[in-house]
Amino acid sequence: MITINPFIELSALIPPIAMQVYIIAMFLLVLGGTLLDTYHKKSAKYFFENSKKAKKVATRQVGGGEKASIAIKTATNEVLTSAEFSNPKRRISHLFTMYGFITFVVTTALMVFNYPTAEIATPVILPILWHIGALMLCFGGYWFWFFIRVDVSAEANPWYRLVRADMFIVSLLTTATFALIWSLLQSIGTGWSMLALVLFISSSTFLFSTILWSKFSHMFFKPAAAFQKRVTKADGSRENLPEITDKTRDSLIELKDAPLDMGLGIKREAPHHY
Repeated sequence: MITINPFIELSALIPPIAMQVYIIAMFLLVLGGTLLDTYHKKSAKYFFENSKKAKKVATRQVGGGEKASIAIKTATNEVLTSAEFSNPKRRISHLFTMYGFITFVVTTALMVFNYPTAEIATPVILPILWHIGALMLCFGGYWFWFFIRVDVSAEANPWYRLVRADMFIVSLLTTATFALIWSLLQSIGTGWSMLALVLFISSSTFLFSTILWSKFSHMFFKPAAAFQKRVTKADGSRENLPEITDKTRDSLIELKDAPLDMGLGIKREAPHHY
């Protein structure tokens, strides 16, 4: 199963050109949905206006070379390693989900466009990566869904409670899950594989067509916001926030009656009081 290109068997029922048109359509839906989301939430306007405000209060100018260095740091920390997550479990879950999704989508496109039929031998590594990507996505996504979501782990809501904010993760998980089930049933040769295929396509269509209402587009805004935040720290504007200096820290000493060490606080124990 894991070494077989699942789209080869599918080409007997659906012409390869139809599969390719579908992937192009999904790409256009992502592009259009992201642009609409940017216009609707005025994200681009916010970034440009915030950049202008920062330049007015900046204490130094950031050159092109320094901006390139900041861009590299942003890519390696906030994007590639998700270093902004202080919770290690949340970070690992996010990385599994992110890299699983990227691997799954890229290998899908490669197999559909380059090796859609048995006439051209598919490199074994591609279907292996396709299955591994889907499994990584499921591992990270289900771990987040059942054990890490704050409204479940800390607020005692049932795991099956759905709100609009869950649209992205649910459609993402169902897409990967039904893809694996479809591949398994197809390798066995059972007629139930068609049902799994329909559910797989339905889930992926829902995932890529609901950009405007889901968190999908945040993967594009997040790096831009992280880059801008680093630039504001470098040019001294700091998003109009006060600078924390040694003098600021030393001022706590003046609070003689207040202990400097406040203890563990909310970190004293895990929030499981239900």
